[in-house]
Amino acid sequence: MAENELPPQLQDQINRLQQLRSQVQMIVQQRQQIELKLREIDEALEELEKTDEKTPIYKSVGVVLIKTKGKSEIQSELKTDKESLGLRKTTLDKQEGRSREKLNEMQSKVQNALSGSHKSDVSE
Repeated sequence: MAENELPPQLQDQINRLQQLRSQVQMIVQQRQQIELKLREIDEALEELEKTDEKTPIYKSVGVVLIKTKGKSEIQSELKTDKESLGLRKTTLDKQEGRSREKLNEMQSKVQNALSGSHKSDVSE
């Protein structure tokens, strides 16, 4: 067997490993976006606490700012958004953990297969 040739099974494992790496990276990016949105919501809720009920509050809808009915309405909306984003983050955390576990297993398999193929090359 030539040095650069790998058995098809090993090539498949390496391809799967690359797919798993991409998947983990995508999950991490999604989780980071969720965390950013959660921080923004927390900051908005903090600022709302500092305002009184009579202060006009606007929310962004696309490229337009619309006046809300009041502080309590927007607080309720933000808390609902925070709750759903928190659930999504928890799901992504679990998904990331499972994917990283699979990735580590696959890395070990590929490394073992590669070191095994190098040993057989050397012994020939």
